[in-house]
Amino acid sequence: MCRHLAYLGPEEPLGRLLVEPPHALYRQSWAPRRQRYGTVNADGFGIGWYADGDPAPARYRRAGPIWADLSFADLARVVRSRALLAAVRDATLAGADAEAAAAPYAAEGRLFSHNGAVAGWPGSLEPLAGTVPASALLSMEARNDSAFVWALVLARLRAGDTGGQALADTVLEVADAAPGSRLNLLLTDGATIAATAWGDTLWYLAEPGLSAVVASEPYDDDPRWQEVPDRTLLVASRADVLLTPLKDPSRDAASAPLEETGT
Repeated sequence: MCRHLAYLGPEEPLGRLLVEPPHALYRQSWAPRRQRYGTVNADGFGIGWYADGDPAPARYRRAGPIWADLSFADLARVVRSRALLAAVRDATLAGADAEAAAAPYAAEGRLFSHNGAVAGWPGSLEPLAGTVPASALLSMEARNDSAFVWALVLARLRAGDTGGQALADTVLEVADAAPGSRLNLLLTDGATIAATAWGDTLWYLAEPGLSAVVASEPYDDDPRWQEVPDRTLLVASRADVLLTPLKDPSRDAASAPLEETGT
């Protein structure tokens, strides 16, 4: 459904992470190696990055394919950052939201992306709408499943949850309401990265004490890339990476013993 990537580390030009590697996100827009659903990510793209001294990330988003944007190569060549989140999009459903539907979404110093799809959208998540303040629903950037999942995550963050806790609880809640959903979520505040592997591929490359990259798939053939097991929460900083298994509520229900009833 899309490919995404987040980075923390020494200052780098955006292009060194997103364009120059042999299987960079730029190339994954038309030739992903490990994408399980869809083949071409041509329905928009976006990059969010942090500048020194400014807690609010900048964003550059477009509705078309990344390879068709003639300005992107120049921007990626000269803009440098110590933290970024980027995504190329394969839309689940056609819509009129244009670049507003392209990740990353942003609020209060954070960037967010969703690789996947919510089964039965929008009806399956109607019961969850009441858990989000009306003002947040009315201010959603787009009318798709990813924007609503971001609203659920953001409500938890505003209630005081850490990034990892907000992602984990949101994934479990959505998976319970809409079994069969694919919920690879990616979140950063410029200092940490939180991500979930839930139905699609997720990898990380870490140099402890220096940098961390979390991505849908490796952008090169460095043997240090590590695959994240499905149904897992990842929390990374420049110092280390922590993986925590997540319990699938639909699998728990399927494996639970039937209660005996008397007559």
